[in-house]
Order: sequence, then C-alpha cells, then structure tokens
Amino acid sequence: MAKGKGKKLPASSNSPECVKVVVRCRPLSKGEMSDGKKSTVNIDTKRGQIAIKNPKLDEKEPAKQFTFDIVYNWNTEQITLYQETASPIVDSCLEGYNGTIFCYGQTGTGKTFTMEGDLSDDKTKGIIPNAFDHVFRAIETSQDDKKFLVRASFLEIYNEEVRDLLSKNSANTKLELKENVDTGVYVKNLTSFVVKGVSEIRNVLAVGKKNRTVGTTLMNRDSSRSHSIFTIVIECSETVNQESGDSKIRVGKLNLVDLAGSERQSKTGATGERLKEATKINLSLSALGNVISALVDGRSGHIPYRDSKLTRLLQDSLGGNTKTVMVANIGPADYNYDETMSTLRYANRAKNIKNKPRINEDPKDAMLREFQSEIARLKAQLQNAAGSGAGEAAGSSARAAAAAEVTEDDKEQIRREVEEEMRGKGDNLLTPESKRKLEAESEERCREAARNLMQEQEKLRREAEYHGRGERARAEGG
Repeated sequence: MAKGKGKKLPASSNSPECVKVVVRCRPLSKGEMSDGKKSTVNIDTKRGQIAIKNPKLDEKEPAKQFTFDIVYNWNTEQITLYQETASPIVDSCLEGYNGTIFCYGQTGTGKTFTMEGDLSDDKTKGIIPNAFDHVFRAIETSQDDKKFLVRASFLEIYNEEVRDLLSKNSANTKLELKENVDTGVYVKNLTSFVVKGVSEIRNVLAVGKKNRTVGTTLMNRDSSRSHSIFTIVIECSETVNQESGDSKIRVGKLNLVDLAGSERQSKTGATGERLKEATKINLSLSALGNVISALVDGRSGHIPYRDSKLTRLLQDSLGGNTKTVMVANIGPADYNYDETMSTLRYANRAKNIKNKPRINEDPKDAMLREFQSEIARLKAQLQNAAGSGAGEAAGSSARAAAAAEVTEDDKEQIRREVEEEMRGKGDNLLTPESKRKLEAESEERCREAARNLMQEQEKLRREAEYHGRGERARAEGG
C-alpha cells in the first residue's frame, strides 16, 4: 500500500496552531501521455518535499523545491490519505472542536475525487464518505454516559450566490450570510437534517449532489462550477454527575469543502455561461489568496474576508477557531507548469496561517440543551401527576392519564422531525403518497410518545406509593 510520509497529522490541543497543508499529485492522464506530455514534478514522500522544473528553462537550471506537512504521489490510496490527513481532524470534531478540510487546485487535478471519490467502492471512496463512517463508528462505540446529536447541511457558492443544496428550490433561493457574536458567520435559513446513521447522512449527500452545478470544459468533462461545503455538526452531552444528572455539552463542527478549480479560458475553452462561471470562480479564489496573504503578512491590519462569499464562510477556518487542513491538488504535466506553481505557492503561504482552535463547550444554541430542557419539563409534569402518596393513587392515575396526552406543540415537533427524516431520505413531500406516509408516521409516533408517558407516570406513581408506605411505617415505629 502506497503511503505518504508515514505519519499522522497531530490531533487536538488548545494552543495556537498552523494550518496543516498536504499536497496530492495525480498521475499523467491517458490523454496527456498520448499527446507526449512530460512530468515536471518530482515527489519525495519521506521528506515531504516537491521539486518542480520549469520546462521552458535549460535542463541545468535547478528545480524549485517546496516542503509541506505531507506529500502524496499518484498511487497513494484513498484510505491512506484519510487516515493520515483527515482522521485527526474528525477525532477533534468529536471532542468539540471546529474542523475544516478543503481541497484547492487547478481544474481537473482530482479535488472532487479526493473529497468524494466513488461512494460505492470502499477502496476509492474519499474523505467525505470515510468521515461519515468515522463519526458514526465513534458514536456507536462511545461510553454510555455520552449522548449524541448529529446534523448535516450542504450548500454551494455559485456565481457568488449561496444556494441550499437540500432545498427543493435551490437554484432559485438566494441565502443570506449573517454573523453571530458567539458562533461567527452562518447562513440564514439553511436546511439542516438530523441524521442517525451512515445511510441517512449518505442520503443527504446524494440529494445535495443532484442539485450541485457541474459542467463540461476542455480540461474536465465533469467540472465543478461551484464551491461546495458539506457541514456536519456533532453535539455531545456527557454526564458529569450521576447523582444530580448534571451534564456538559460540547459541539464540534466539520466543514468538508470542495472548491471549484482555478482555470484559464485559453485552456478550458469557456464561453458564454461557462466563461461567466469561470470569472466568478477565479475572483473568489483570488479573494481567498488575498486573505491567505494578509494573514501571513503580519503587517496587515485588515483581513479582506468580506471580498467574497467563500472567504466569509471560511473566515473561522483561516485564522480563527478551527483546526484546518488544506489539500493542494496538482497535476504533473509540463503544459500545466504555471498553474501547478501557482497552487504550490498558495499552499506554501497557507501553511504559515495560525489558527486558535478551542473546544466549544455549552454553546447557547445547542439543540441538545433544548432537548434536555424539554425532558426536564416532562419529568416535572410526570412527578406532579404521580401525586404524593398511596391515598392519592386513584387521583394520580387520573392525572397521569390527562398528563400523558401529547400537547399540540409536541405533535408539531414530532411532525417536523418526521418531515426532516423523510427529506433526508429523498422523499418528495408534495406527493399524495408521501403526505399519507407523513401523517401515518406522525400519528404513530404521537401514540408512542403517549404510551411512554403513561409508562413513566405509572412507574413514578408506584414509587410514590412505596415512599408513602415507608413514611407511614417509620411514623408508626415499624
């Protein structure tokens, strides 16, 4: 099995840390080989070095050398790259850190292959599906005192417009960017699905991929014409006091970013709509480069995050509260020397960006906190219904039955949960069949909620009876 430097990127710490930068070089394509193109790139995986020669200069001219955290050659397997590069970031997100992994490079250099790969093939699946497996495997093997809630969202930036890839009208809905003092930049009204396993989160990805904008250019038959960000939010509630039931909540966020490729019109043959797309792509990537340069240049007091939607959404990932890995994808062919050099220079600057990651503990907007409040409310409701002793047993039963009725608010919440799950599975909620399915599933869950309340209330009533008998026995000297 081909390997990189044979080392894994370090996982979590609370001290400032630099953006980790790895470089992956694809092989010469069949077309490039048949056209007689030569490789200008030499890769030393052990030292983490890349040497690149300018084909226009004399052979005796020395190659330009770059050193990175890890470098990968053309035969590196997907799982090797994941384990060494992405796995430490996902581990950190499970601990409550923010993490970002983004692929950058010229169009046709393997960014989408690195990020997604072939979802149906374990050997060639990329970072995103491997991260899905990683997250839910960790949850399944976690300790009993930990409870998890996982949410997923998927967006694209197309022609400087933010689109919700999980919305039925993604192409016609332009979303706004907002900023929160506690959580930073976010997308207003972005769809987010609660997912309970690998199959559900894969369905979310599949729905979004159908809506993503791709097109054909001379450089790439399936060229991404937009930047995409798949976000996984992992909330973890951990019991810290068994007697009181007190818990702490940590929220990690993982951004998986597939950037559209930088490109030259002379090579891609872009015209019309494709040319407009390319112009917007290059402008946003230029803004990204300006942000990187400003962060590395300590003299710059202003960081131009607001110059593009991309840099605003990546604001926390570049210089903020996030552990970040940049995967620079390059091609080795001599005719792409200028583009490859540009990518390597970007990457070389990015490795000097310092971030300040910290664990996100007890954030105000944690959904698990809302659920805990609801559980506390229901417990109080149950205890009130249980009464104070055996003499009130009949009255308690009546109150329990009344309290076990699911409120209208509860019913609405259950219906929303069912809707989210059905959308996550790709169901079209506008069809009569789906509507019937929604109503039937919602009603069944309401009945189940009522049954659970009744069972819990009966348990509390019996405990109250037992407690009342004990109090009387002690009062009588028994």
